[in-house]
Amino acid sequence: DGRRGLMTEHGPALIRTDEGAPYARKLHDDKAPPAGDFDTHFTFAQALTESAKLAENCLLVISLPASDTGSSPHAQADDIEVGGQRGREALQRLQNVIGRVESSWRPASAEEGFEIVRRRLFQPLVGAEKFTDRDTVARGFAELYRTQHQEFPPECRESDYERRIKDAYPIHPEVFDRLYNDWSTLVKFQRTRGVLRLMAAVIHSLWEKGDRNPLILPCNIPIDDPRVQFELTRYLSEGWVPVIERDVDGPNALPLRIDGEVPNLGRSHATRRVARTIYLGSAPTSEAAHRGIEDRRIKLGCVMPGESPAIFGDALRRLSAAATYLHPDGNRYWYSTQPTVTKMAEDRAEQLKREPDKVAQEIERRIRLDVDDRRGGSKGDFSRIHPFPQTGHDVPDDTDARLVVLGLDHRYSRENNAAEQAARAILESRGSAPRSYRNTLVFLAADSVRLQDLDEATRRYLAWDSILAEKVQLELDPSRVKQAETQKGASDSAVNARIPETYQWLLVPIQSTPQSSVEWQSIRLSGQDHLAARASKKLRNDELLVTGLGHTVLRKYLDDVPLWRGDHVAIRQLGEDFAQYTYLPRIRDAEVLLEAIRSGLRTLLWTQDSFAYAESFDEGSNRYRGLRCGEAVNVTRDNDSGLLVRAEWAQLQLEEDAAKASTGTASGGTPGGRQP
Repeated sequence: DGRRGLMTEHGPALIRTDEGAPYARKLHDDKAPPAGDFDTHFTFAQALTESAKLAENCLLVISLPASDTGSSPHAQADDIEVGGQRGREALQRLQNVIGRVESSWRPASAEEGFEIVRRRLFQPLVGAEKFTDRDTVARGFAELYRTQHQEFPPECRESDYERRIKDAYPIHPEVFDRLYNDWSTLVKFQRTRGVLRLMAAVIHSLWEKGDRNPLILPCNIPIDDPRVQFELTRYLSEGWVPVIERDVDGPNALPLRIDGEVPNLGRSHATRRVARTIYLGSAPTSEAAHRGIEDRRIKLGCVMPGESPAIFGDALRRLSAAATYLHPDGNRYWYSTQPTVTKMAEDRAEQLKREPDKVAQEIERRIRLDVDDRRGGSKGDFSRIHPFPQTGHDVPDDTDARLVVLGLDHRYSRENNAAEQAARAILESRGSAPRSYRNTLVFLAADSVRLQDLDEATRRYLAWDSILAEKVQLELDPSRVKQAETQKGASDSAVNARIPETYQWLLVPIQSTPQSSVEWQSIRLSGQDHLAARASKKLRNDELLVTGLGHTVLRKYLDDVPLWRGDHVAIRQLGEDFAQYTYLPRIRDAEVLLEAIRSGLRTLLWTQDSFAYAESFDEGSNRYRGLRCGEAVNVTRDNDSGLLVRAEWAQLQLEEDAAKASTGTASGGTPGGRQP
């Protein structure tokens, strides 16, 4: 009655008690301390609650840890705060005393947290101008989320999200969502006190730096500031500081290097902002079953009005491809203290520098496939491709045009052109014998500078391939297997793209006149076609490889060089001439020459710009046997033993034959004269 009277007399009254359970657990049962023993404490608690219930204008507020006895992080936090078995017993007895008269209040929600932080860390908005600024900012962000809704989470397009921005101003609601939904799951993180400590450090750091962003987004949280970093690591397990320094934020962190190398990203510090957002949204749940943060929520934490979400998507791709501790799984990303398979791949790629033969074998394997038309490759206009000959003996001495792909050791460089030296040796000899058909070979060589990029891409591919081959031994989970498969596919494409960029030098022996020496023309190739197809196309365009020869051009070479052996030349010999002499056109094969011959034989104007055909020449009678002019003759590779005859000599023989035939007819006899 005295207690109730005291409360009534001094009402309205508010009585607050805190740390009741931790206090009770320290009381002993075997002796009576001045404040009473364990049982006395709960007797007092019961009397206090009853008196407060009966008194007028009195409110008794008692704070207790949540009574969650499960295995959630909150239950673990409660157990730590309560203090073991003795503390749980004290909490249970206190709950029994209070439970009969209590009216429970839950802790502050995320929405209430907005107000708590605003009131404690910011001055209240005063004046219409401040509210106008707030509404303008909220409207700008809301308009961004509505017009590009496919780039952001669905709830952002709703009108209620604009209200949330106003309520949280000048902090973006996503910051509070991540703190209240993710960080509050940690054992030691307190919803209100933890958020206040962190945001106080963040706001102070931004104020010192003169930050003028319209809102504090997750990407604006200065994780490189030691005070902020401490608040973001003190609740986590060991090992997070190296993760931050390497892959998140700091003077030597990967995002800063990427922003420095890519001007389009560096202008807005896009990669750094992406890394900060991922860390805030994933670090506390890195060990959870559903871990990581979606790419749309990453953009929500980064993009401001007037910026393109695509820039941050590009930054995310680059970061996930190179980071050591950033794990991707579909459209979700998270940081972890465990290195990713990316780090493993980097280490293996570095080790392959000591195994150059393995890298060279992979490059050679791909090039052999590229020039093998039976396995999806292409020979272009060449009859054969000779990849990576060791010596000239490996390149046959044939009459058809062929491409020789020089080995990686014979690379092209203007300073030390090992490629030209190797090409010259192959052109001049086949083993110990001199080469006869030198006008059939052109050479393809690797650029010495680009070869370094190809080597790097190949090592990266081999590293990812070896990781997938050992995925069982490495105990890779499905997400890391998927990541390895994705990276292997990307590195495989990179190698295929860099092969034509590396093998870009075409070396062609040319000779302007029969009297001049052989010179080498270096031609740079471009494009992404098959190597042989790209080379033959360039040669055709520059008229260094002929796939169609006109009979008038053939007649010109026959006369100007000359190629006639007297008044005629054997067709077979003519084919060898074109294959042998580098001052003649380089023809694809013998069929090009034979088609020019067939075209010249069937023209009706053969006496002016063509030639005649004869089966053979009789030296005794000085006449051509089987002479044919101005008609189709089926000259083929299997039937190329005939002769090409000068048009004037063929015409002379025809006129002689016609005259003799006319004389024989006038005398009443049969045609006579010399017979072929």
